[in-house]
Amino acid sequence: MKKRIGAVLAAGVLVASGCGVFRGDEDSGAPGVTKDACPNAVNKKNGCIYLGIISDLTVGPFKTLAVPITEAQKAFWKRVNQQGGIGGYDIDATKYVRDNKYNPETHNQVYQEIKGKVLALAQTLGSPTTAAIIKDLKSSKVVAAPGSWTSAWNFEDVILESGASYCIESMNAIDYAVDTFKPKSVMAVHYAGDYGADAAAGAKAGAAARKLTFNAVETPQGQDNQGRAVDAIVKGKPDLVILTTGPTDAATVIGQAAARGFKGRYIGTGPTWNKGLLKSPAAPAIKAQYLQSAPWAPFQTQSPGHQAMRQALGQVDPNDGYTSGWVWSYPLKAALQKAAANKELTRDGLLKAVKQISQVDYEGMLPPGSGNFAAAPAAGAVRTSLIGRPDDAEPTGVKVIKEAFTGPTAKAYTLDAPCFSKL
Repeated sequence: MKKRIGAVLAAGVLVASGCGVFRGDEDSGAPGVTKDACPNAVNKKNGCIYLGIISDLTVGPFKTLAVPITEAQKAFWKRVNQQGGIGGYDIDATKYVRDNKYNPETHNQVYQEIKGKVLALAQTLGSPTTAAIIKDLKSSKVVAAPGSWTSAWNFEDVILESGASYCIESMNAIDYAVDTFKPKSVMAVHYAGDYGADAAAGAKAGAAARKLTFNAVETPQGQDNQGRAVDAIVKGKPDLVILTTGPTDAATVIGQAAARGFKGRYIGTGPTWNKGLLKSPAAPAIKAQYLQSAPWAPFQTQSPGHQAMRQALGQVDPNDGYTSGWVWSYPLKAALQKAAANKELTRDGLLKAVKQISQVDYEGMLPPGSGNFAAAPAAGAVRTSLIGRPDDAEPTGVKVIKEAFTGPTAKAYTLDAPCFSKL
């Protein structure tokens, strides 16, 4: 069970007349909550709730996803403000945006810089980077929306995860593969840490459940560092590779293995994909051998949430970083609304509110019942994912060929610890 943390009303909180909610300032025990309006406020009579964003914005392996993730979250909270804000407050998700360069030390450094100025984090991108601050998030009671899908987040009260974890996604990928093209052997090629290892652990569980041979190959970041992984694939000749890297490294692995005669199939975990892969030298191999798994449907989908996202963003180059940033924002919105209704817009009150949420309205972007933060990890975990194939005609370069489903392995799996602990 997740640790239950009771709410402790912060001392020195000011009660705002007319709004019916507690208001504080940055010295009152409610960091990031001010009675003064936000900069460039939509509703100038509202107070301001400041949210932090820490993302991979310049040099890291996920910047092509992280930049649109961040832009989508800014648009999401602007829409919230245009709808009146929350509890007499506008939301500012622009003032405290920082670059982590996908480096855990940098992530912690910029987190420490902004932590005293924000109520919560609208984004903390990356599994290993967020792991670098998770102890502080818990001790400081800072609720955060992750930019990652490790199953570890199912066990952390302060993390508002959305969608299937890498672990569950990989189980579903293997079940789909077995039912579709009947592989006999699986290899997980993955980055180290919670991202890659979580997917590899799910692949291991899926292979065991479907009686496939399995081995895992850890690979470092960087195009020049994929030789060992390529060697392992070419030598081992697995029928299926579950690939969990960044997009550039994925192109290197797929292209170089194909050049050396590898004919097997790949299914890439969510962040492995970017439509730029279809313009890379590896594109012919990718189109022939690669499928893409994902925790939710792509940018062009016609759900109310997808439509609202596209309207809020305006004319942009379609990218499922936008989709992810938008989806990840719904639970924090729900928690803020609950805390405001409880008249406890403090860190304690927000954490208390999280544990009172049994479902989140994702406007159709996730299945009904998703976002159950009041439940134990096994009961609250989302277990559905999708499968797509590369397609130049699609806005994000991928076409869904298997809508949201839960395979038999994920359905039966007992989530009693982070999956990567069992790899």
